[in-house]
Amino acid sequence: MTTIRTTILLAVAAIAALAVPSVAQERGGGAPKGAAAAAPERQVGKIDTLRRIRESGVLTIGVRETSVPFSYLDAQKQPQGYSVDLCLRVADVLKSELKLPRLDVKFVPVSSSNRIPALLDGKIDLECGSTTNTRDRQKEVAFAYTTFVAGIKMLAKKSSGINSVEDLRGKHVVVTKGTTSEKMLKTLNDERVLKISIIESKDHGDSFKAVEDGRAVAFPMDDVLLYGLISKAKNPDDFAVVGKYLSVEPYAIMLRRDEPQFEKLVNRALIDLFQSGEIRRLYAKWFNTKELTVPLNQYLKEAFQAPNTYPAWP
Repeated sequence: MTTIRTTILLAVAAIAALAVPSVAQERGGGAPKGAAAAAPERQVGKIDTLRRIRESGVLTIGVRETSVPFSYLDAQKQPQGYSVDLCLRVADVLKSELKLPRLDVKFVPVSSSNRIPALLDGKIDLECGSTTNTRDRQKEVAFAYTTFVAGIKMLAKKSSGINSVEDLRGKHVVVTKGTTSEKMLKTLNDERVLKISIIESKDHGDSFKAVEDGRAVAFPMDDVLLYGLISKAKNPDDFAVVGKYLSVEPYAIMLRRDEPQFEKLVNRALIDLFQSGEIRRLYAKWFNTKELTVPLNQYLKEAFQAPNTYPAWP
């Protein structure tokens, strides 16, 4: 795979519909023609992503702000994480395949609630965060091969006495709006008549803060994200990830549907990583650190050996 020089541009573009900034990153040599192209039109189903990238020399990637260690902004507000690294490898393949002298990568922060609209509206070309591949989402978007498999558990203070879903009865629980965890908690609340007061937040950082401040007793979310949040906490020993697994959550890069050639190139970049064994080095970089240790589970080992796009279950 071609290695491409990467530098961070200082420009920040305002994305009105997302109400968040974007960060541009250069990848390659001289400036392409049309690099300062106008914002994409809202033409769902009519966007030719490969053509647009070829003509503009720009790949726009949606990233998260607090999905540690998958996709987050560091102290300098620059995107970092496992998913970000994977998408930069995709950018390498696109630059090579499209024979571009230079490919600029523009990062646009997105949230759980606006990531799919941002993709469908053409504001981003790929979403590289911690998004679960689900059957419902497959009706709107496409997913590349699975790159991580998590499971939903709960984050709570060790002093709270919360150990299971039943312990949430009659209490305040926070969820991140637009996530599979939000949907699952609301279903459990109705089915078991738990009488939970559900607090909705805009991102995982805010959800964690609700538990930290005592406004909520628990935060259900994919276990690896919860461990990541704890690792960044002021007092990590105050928190624990508790309960049985409530689901299996396969993560994948999200892209628009009905673009087989673009999807093929995205998946080719991932297959190269899987077959070369480079994926395990990237995994160790983000999941085998002093702050965070997440062993490679059997589901993910199988996904690396036999690439798939299986959705979450149940």
